[in-house]
Amino acid sequence: MSDFLLQNSWFIPFYGLIGSLLTLPWSLGIIRRTGPRPAAYLNLLMSIFAFIHGSIAFNLIWQGQTKQLVFQWLTVADLELSLTVELSPVSLGALAVVTTISLLAQIYALGYMEKDWSLGRFYGLMGVFEAALGGIALSDSLLLSYGLLEILTLSTYLLVGFWYAQPLVVTAARDAFLTKRVGDIILLMGLVALSSYGEGLTFSQLETWANTSPVAPLTATLLGLSLIAGPTGKCAQFPLNLWLDEAMEGPNPAGIMRNSIVVSAGAYVLIKLQPVFTLSPVSADALIILGTVTAIGASLIAMAQIDIKRALCHSTSVYLGLVFIAVGLGHVDIAFLLLFTHAIAKALLFMSAGAIILTTSDQNITEMGGLWSRMPATTTAFVVGSSGLVAFLPMGMFWTWQRWFDGSWEVSSWLLGLLMFVNALCAFNLTRVFRSVFLGTPQKKTRRAPEIPWPMALPMVTLTIFTLIAPLAPIRWPLWLSPTTPLLENTSFAVQWAVPLLMVSGLIGCLVGILRPVSRVWERLTNRYLRFFQDLFAYDFYLDRVYEVTVVAGVAGIARLTAWFDRYIVDGAVNLVSLVTIFSGNALKYNVSGQSQFYVLTIWIGVSLLMWFVLSGQWSVITSFWSSFLP
Repeated sequence: MSDFLLQNSWFIPFYGLIGSLLTLPWSLGIIRRTGPRPAAYLNLLMSIFAFIHGSIAFNLIWQGQTKQLVFQWLTVADLELSLTVELSPVSLGALAVVTTISLLAQIYALGYMEKDWSLGRFYGLMGVFEAALGGIALSDSLLLSYGLLEILTLSTYLLVGFWYAQPLVVTAARDAFLTKRVGDIILLMGLVALSSYGEGLTFSQLETWANTSPVAPLTATLLGLSLIAGPTGKCAQFPLNLWLDEAMEGPNPAGIMRNSIVVSAGAYVLIKLQPVFTLSPVSADALIILGTVTAIGASLIAMAQIDIKRALCHSTSVYLGLVFIAVGLGHVDIAFLLLFTHAIAKALLFMSAGAIILTTSDQNITEMGGLWSRMPATTTAFVVGSSGLVAFLPMGMFWTWQRWFDGSWEVSSWLLGLLMFVNALCAFNLTRVFRSVFLGTPQKKTRRAPEIPWPMALPMVTLTIFTLIAPLAPIRWPLWLSPTTPLLENTSFAVQWAVPLLMVSGLIGCLVGILRPVSRVWERLTNRYLRFFQDLFAYDFYLDRVYEVTVVAGVAGIARLTAWFDRYIVDGAVNLVSLVTIFSGNALKYNVSGQSQFYVLTIWIGVSLLMWFVLSGQWSVITSFWSSFLP
């Protein structure tokens, strides 16, 4: 029975798809009398099956050998396309995280969306979400992973635009979809180019291919940059980072998955593509630069937000930026640990944020306060989730960063400085939000706020326990890829002082957040220079306006130019031919007398002109003129 479950682990993503199909009678309105809750229960049942099957398979494969399952998909002449599934501790571990968070988010949605009339449609979309994420976790095929990423993009669009009656929601869904499409198109070109170097190339074969296949430096650089483009959009990295902020218009249960495991799917594919980036230092440097810019910029943006979901979502871009840096440095194990610890803690934070939004019917943290005594479970969840993101002993992120600087990896002082900066700003932002929401005097919208119902409390408390035991992963994580590069000469300082400096940076951030006065209204600063930076961070460095005057204006200008060319050049040429035909026909009709002498005269004039062209040498000029247009 154990071998049967392990060999058929490829079926686990289909549980979510089956659950989505079972919800169709309620999603399409065919069944109305029972209400939409049976659809939710059916999808939950399939998610439970996926969770149990995935947990058993992970326990069986742990410390075991990697297995691959190959499914022949298409064979035409010399073209053979196969879909490969990898069963390894990493892939099944990622699948276990997906099924766990998906199950908890769907239970959470029973309470959060209890009165929503389209609950069945929501659970159907969540099933597709889970199926695509599970497939990405197991996929070892370039083609299959890209197809699943496209399904994930479509699901994101539909879930962000779930409340489509609101114009702002429609705009957010459109922007999220189009922003991801920019990176997806470039990623597709990179995957096609990569597949052309080897028939049936899979992720597990990339390292061997990178070491044995000679690739020109320019080709390797272009190939690496194209493969980076897709994860840049999926992971909300600069300059494709604004869609995640706008995606907060969707339902919060979907936001739990989006900010924890959905954005991690793009980073997961990026990690598996890491051997390609070793072929070109330009690609590795591009990853490091993108991750650094995003980590610094998103940290500054987050601390100026007053919407609780937006204050938390920008830190998602921050930690995924650290994943980009780890991949660029070749630290694959650290990238996996960053994804795991961030996903668990961020899911818990968004559960607590959803509980606050449900009970107060508000997302503005300046209108909250005094919730710690009224919502103790939510307060505990927020504190534990925040500690899981900051380098606080003994939480998961502390042990992950300690593993990064334990002397096993090639690190430098600039990386330590970046992590200290990010850790301090993250600690400050979370402390600021905690003080505004949970401490102080209760406000009008928080005076009678009750604790959340059990369908929301149960998954939140469960995830709180998971966050507390999450440090076991970085503590006991085996080195799947042992580092072979020697240490840098200046890493002794970074290695010896990394742990205390990271802890001090977190404490400084918390201390500044505690000492900073809490303003219950969004007051603009009186100092002109400080007000400039306040607006700069609050409005995302005005990136949307920069896009309006650059990308959007350029596309609009090209569209106007092509419309003018089509109207006046293409249509003008066609209209000119038609007008010539009309006028010539009207002119000739007056010369038609019906007498045979006129037709003989016309033929004689035409033959005479033709003979004149031939005899006078003009025919060669005409033939040479037309031959110049022929290939």
